[in-house]
Amino acid sequence: MAEYSIFMQYDPQDNIYVASIPELPGCMAHGETKEQALKEIEIAKELWIEAAKEDGEEIPKPNFLNSFSV
Repeated sequence: MAEYSIFMQYDPQDNIYVASIPELPGCMAHGETKEQALKEIEIAKELWIEAAKEDGEEIPKPNFLNSFSV
């Protein structure tokens, strides 16, 4: 199964890591550590997909051309 790209960056102002999935607009999460941010973005991804299905919206497919490193 293909995976979505995850973009992560550190926010020094708030001392947190912020993770997002570019293919899923608005799908973001944060954590005090990289590991926590990754766990939180997985939860956010599932909730994003669930809400899109409930609203009858199309779920974007993962895009390997838009890959980022963590």
